[in-house]
This record gives sequence, structure tokens and C-alpha cells, in this order.
Amino acid sequence: MSGATEIVTFGCRLNAFESEVMRGLARDAGLEDTVIVNTCAVTAEAERQARQAIRRLRRRRPGARIIVTGCAAEINPAGYDAMPEVDIVLGNDDKLRAESFSAGAAPARPLIEGFDGRARAFVQVQNGCDHRCTFCVIPQGRGPSRSVPMGEIATQLRRLAANGVAEVVLSGVDITSYGAGLPGRPSLGRMVRRILRAVPELRRLRLSSLDPAELDDDLLRAIAEEERLMPHVHLSLQAGDDLILKRMRRRHSRADAIAVTEELRRLRPGIVFGADLIAGFPTESEALFANTLSLVADCGLTYLHVFPYSPRPGTAAARMPQVAPAVRKDRAARLRATGARALSTYLTAQVGRCALVLVEQDRRGHSEHFAPVRLRAPAAPGSIVAARVTGATARELQAEAEAGRAA
Repeated sequence: MSGATEIVTFGCRLNAFESEVMRGLARDAGLEDTVIVNTCAVTAEAERQARQAIRRLRRRRPGARIIVTGCAAEINPAGYDAMPEVDIVLGNDDKLRAESFSAGAAPARPLIEGFDGRARAFVQVQNGCDHRCTFCVIPQGRGPSRSVPMGEIATQLRRLAANGVAEVVLSGVDITSYGAGLPGRPSLGRMVRRILRAVPELRRLRLSSLDPAELDDDLLRAIAEEERLMPHVHLSLQAGDDLILKRMRRRHSRADAIAVTEELRRLRPGIVFGADLIAGFPTESEALFANTLSLVADCGLTYLHVFPYSPRPGTAAARMPQVAPAVRKDRAARLRATGARALSTYLTAQVGRCALVLVEQDRRGHSEHFAPVRLRAPAAPGSIVAARVTGATARELQAEAEAGRAA
């Protein structure tokens, strides 16, 4: 690795996109023997892993320059600057500026050519958040909500499609707030429909995490009618109990979450759902946690992202009565086990059906419903293969490409 620039990414899809931007900026600047660590601050564990990785990187690459950026570095720059392994700390805005990597280079809104040869790419359409959930430190790292104009998004999608990217995930911190600061205030749903018309060569489109309080008619219509928008929605639910949701300062109720999933199933039969859920939030009793546990079945959730609650300095939730760490860990494990059973049940039900598989590496890929798939025979990365599901494990489908059937 000596002489090469290495990117180490933690956290969300937005960070993944921004890491690719930095890869291009570093390449254009001619950086050598550099490691860029793009950190996450969503949990204390994410920060611990980043610090551990920085120390390991210094041992592995003693002569390299280590640049640390991302939300954790934005929120606590002095803490990372004090690490002897770290040479430079960059804020979230600075990391996307060409001049941060090359003196005198002209700043511009960054575009990426692709994702290091992958068939799927993430594109940032929004950044920041105007809401203040009591558990969340991300607004401190990302600032207020702002949106990328539709024309720039379309330009990025055309470039990616031209470079062989078959599927793009639109990402952001709070993408359902898209458009509030743009002329005409275009909604996320309107933006999705316009860019799909503007970029007909893009084969598949996905959306990152959606706030159930902000799914308006435009977005519901796009999910219902746009075939290239994949039938898989990930919801930022966080909890299934109304008291906990209120203490989190979320803007939806348990009934709202159930109603959203029911309405989307009516509009797009066969759609599948993922969700972010927090276990062990302050004041959460066993009875309140049971309401989150039962939400998996009540909403018909398939893919869970489970986080044991982590107190973040400066947040309101950190000042609330805390649940014991061992209890948080136990509840997270139980919630993950419930999610694993839900996923296994869903995958088993797909046996005998057809899936349209985006091939990512050799024989592995994902269906239109985001189910992990292993193909029986190799297929070209970046291709979309029509395949018959022949079996299922607890975590993935096995499938065989159907000869003569176009995807």
C-alpha cells in the first residue's frame, strides 16, 4: 500500500458517497501515501471503531499521512487532532473542497465517475437536518438541511449510467426534506419522477432512509407508479412505542408507521420494508420495548438496522434516566433475532419465484426487493439477470438464471 491513497469509511450511505468524492479529489491532487478516514458519530461504538482503526492504520502504514474527517471529526475536532496518529483533521464541508487536497485548485461541486467498479452507486441529493431528535448528534456534524438542484443530480446520474452503473441509491441525512431550500420547493417525489424521465438510461433507482412523517402524496405516487424505483423502502422508525417516540421527539406515532406500510403495500403490492430501530432508549421499560419488538410484525418489516441506544454528549436524551448498558445490549440482541426470523421467513417465501438480480461481484447480487442473491453460475458484474429462486438460507437466496429471458 506504500504510495497509494487509501479511504476508510464508517457510517451511512452519504459517507460512502462522500468517500468516493474524496477519492477523486485526492487522485486529482496527486496525493500519495495518504489515508483518509471518514468517521461517523451516530453512536459511541462508531467513534470507538474509528479511533481503533486510526491506531491500526498508523501501525500498518507508519510513514503515511492520516487525514481524519466526517461527523465525529466535525463534532470533536480537538479530540482527533490530539491523537498522535492523526496528521490533519477536516470538517465535513472542507472534505468536499478541492483546495483541501490541492493548494490552488478551483473549488467545484464534486461529481463522481463511479464507485470503484461497483454496479451500485450512492448519490448525495441532500445534506443536514432541521429536526432535533433527542438522541441524535448528527445535526451538529452536518448542519441545516440543504438540497442539491435536480439538474445536478441528473448530470451525476447520466455520468454514472454512462460508466456502467446500473443502480443508484439517492442518499442524504434527511432526504424526505428534499427541496425545501430550492426554487419552487420541489418535493422528493417530484424530483424522483423528473430525474427518471431525464435519465432513461438509468436502470434502477433506490432511496435511502425515509422519515414516515414526510411521505407526501408526490412520493407515494412515485413509489406506486415508477417501475424503475425499486419496491424496497427503508423507514426511519426508531421505536414502536408512542411514549418513547414522544421522548425521542419523533414526528410520527406507532399508528402512523403501521398506516404508512399498509398504504404502500396497497399502492405497490409486494413491496418490502426495512427500518432503523433503537433498543434501550432512556426510560424504556420492558413493556415499552415490547411495543417496538411487536412493530416488526405489525409493520411487516424484513430488513432491520438495530442500534443499542448510545448516549451522545450534548443531546437531550443523554440527560434522561438511562437504561443499564447490559439491558440495552440484551434488547438489541432480541430485536436483531426477531429481525433475523422475519428475514428468513421472507426469503423462504421467495423460493420458486423470479427475481431480477443486479450482479455485483461474480455470482452475488441483490434482487429488486434488495434480497441478497447467490447465482448458481457466474454472471457479468453490472448486469441485471432474470433468475428463478431455487432455494433460501436464513440470509440469502439461491437462484438460477433463466435462459432466454431478458431482465
